Amino acid sequence: MAQGNVAEARPVLEISNLGYGIGGRTLFDGLSLLLRAGESVAITGPSGSGKSTLLSCVLGLVKPDSGTVEVAGTPITGLRQAKLARLRARSIGMVFQFGELLPELSPLDNVYLAALLARNGRGNEARVRAQRLLEELGVPLAATSQELSGGERQRTAVARALINEPALLLADEPTGALDAESRDRTAELLFKVPRQYACGLLVVTHDPGIAARADRTLQLSAGNLESAARGDA
Repeated sequence: MAQGNVAEARPVLEISNLGYGIGGRTLFDGLSLLLRAGESVAITGPSGSGKSTLLSCVLGLVKPDSGTVEVAGTPITGLRQAKLARLRARSIGMVFQFGELLPELSPLDNVYLAALLARNGRGNEARVRAQRLLEELGVPLAATSQELSGGERQRTAVARALINEPALLLADEPTGALDAESRDRTAELLFKVPRQYACGLLVVTHDPGIAARADRTLQLSAGNLESAARGDA
């Protein structure tokens, strides 16, 4: 998707006036964010500022005290667990810091399993789709994911997150456990994803070099998101 078309693309995440506190501390105080298909946003901020908690609110794992969260046009606050689980499976992809793959399964089976659990496509169709994604992302054939390098495991995690063609891709410190070379290769791939697969990408990171690759960099401070100067984290 061309840069000029992002402003006209469909919203995939809308957070409005989010409020949340825990332990007598306010994490979010009227926080708002709009993310569109084809766009990437990086969120930075000090440890404890609420970055991962914000992702948990988007996933519906944490219920905010006030405000709304909409994913692909569906308000998630108040959804019953079964509907919320279906929305997560079909509309949200998640990439964790350590990949969180099943080590005894092959890269193909790790990705294929995510499609089966979401009931997204027939078995062979989903398997072919999984193999195509792994090839596009440069993941080699392997009997188990334990045989892969750290960067290859993260690329497998990206493939798994994309298998159900989500509207929204979330990444929580996706390069934090990688060496410098793997970090840069994985980041380069990750930030190409929104335009290549027509989804929105929301990345939480401490790494200013990673944040600088996003279309927008926002800093979580005093319960709100503010535009961050490139290089700030």
